[in-house]
Amino acid sequence: MKFVVKKEDLYNGIKIVERATSLKALQPVLLNILIETISQGAIRLVATDLDFTVIAEVDAQVEVEGKITLPSKTLNEIVSKLGNKLITIENSEEEEANIKITCQNSKFNLIGISANEFPQIQQDLELNEENGFEIEVKPFVKAVRQAGFAAAGYEVSSLLSGIVCDISGETLEIASTDGNRLARVREKISNVDNKSNQLIIPSKTMNEFIKMSGFIDDETIKIYTEKTKIVFKSEKTMTISRLLDGQFPKYNQLIPQDSPKKAVVNVSQFTSALERVAIMVNEKTSIVKLEFSNNNLKLTADTPEAGKSEENLDIDYSFEEMTIAFNYKFVLEALKNIEADEVIIGLNNPLSATIFKPNNEEDFVCLIMPVQIR
Repeated sequence: MKFVVKKEDLYNGIKIVERATSLKALQPVLLNILIETISQGAIRLVATDLDFTVIAEVDAQVEVEGKITLPSKTLNEIVSKLGNKLITIENSEEEEANIKITCQNSKFNLIGISANEFPQIQQDLELNEENGFEIEVKPFVKAVRQAGFAAAGYEVSSLLSGIVCDISGETLEIASTDGNRLARVREKISNVDNKSNQLIIPSKTMNEFIKMSGFIDDETIKIYTEKTKIVFKSEKTMTISRLLDGQFPKYNQLIPQDSPKKAVVNVSQFTSALERVAIMVNEKTSIVKLEFSNNNLKLTADTPEAGKSEENLDIDYSFEEMTIAFNYKFVLEALKNIEADEVIIGLNNPLSATIFKPNNEEDFVCLIMPVQIR
């Protein structure tokens, strides 16, 4: 195998696929990236943890065909440190696993693992156009970022560790919940096929897709469903992931249509005040109290053995006084996903779910369950 490739092209390809390498690999080869020549003008990079696979095509000048797997971490470090020049990667038939990487005066010898040990990934999936639809990358990524943060973080097959993606007509609805909070966003899209689909996608898959989307130049991607898998395909990348199977909770029924009491608060002021007050929270509970009174919001936190903190904010609130407590991390994440100057807080009583939504036309809502004050 021998090919010549631009440093930037190879580095971007590695950054796209490396996210799929297994961190706790039982098989050493899952720590590696498969590199294979696919034509005289391109190579393919593949990484997988068996549940999640990423494939990227990279322009290259191929002189001798071949394939090998190389350790992701080391390969990334080498390429990132090389000068912005052409890189030559080659091996010989006699020493297949011994790879030479050359760039100007820099030379590396890297020991790989035979490509025959790499799992047979369905790179040439029979993608049925009837099971696919096209979607714009930017609104899709924005919706996933806004509404995916509330998914359960634990690595299990539980549906709550997934993000539900519901496409109906020209509306994209994405939601997630971990049982203590819920986020939902709706975006208008140009769904030319006008199909309806509901998919439950592992949150890890979506989070990694967000990170790699910065390397995708295409304005649109194709999304295919193949039995138990979902495939995201751009011109030069493909992401394959398992789908979660089951009935996602009917989350829309949990969101109150209206709230008897409303407060309007400046997002940046609220965020800054919350971060300051939270310095004194009890690390076991992370509780911050919010006391709403006439056009004022008082935030307090205390830890008996450490001390307490307090801050007041001017807000728009004209209802009866009310004190409610939250895990401040949940509130902070909601605020950081609101793209507006002001947040509307919909209140009912100290033990009822509270609504946070932007004070603009954007269709985003976050529901947070309060903590009982003792």
